[in-house]
Amino acid sequence: MSKLLQGGQLEERAIELGIDIQGSPITQSASGRQRKADDHELQRRVIEAERNQRESKLWLIALISSIASVISAATAIIAVIYNK
Repeated sequence: MSKLLQGGQLEERAIELGIDIQGSPITQSASGRQRKADDHELQRRVIEAERNQRESKLWLIALISSIASVISAATAIIAVIYNK
């Protein structure tokens, strides 16, 4: 397992993934400014975003694979029909 990012590297990765690095609305202060989320929360958000990206890529690979299977099956059926 890879080492979890911390501090500035964690914030940079979160921003790169488009993750909100602010605390949740519950952590709002009376002045209306939000505190930054702690490292644990940012790590959770980064891990979830990276998992989402991986699942997205796997879905695309599965779709391409199923299309290739349908084309292969259609080609086999056509070959059988024309070889009679």
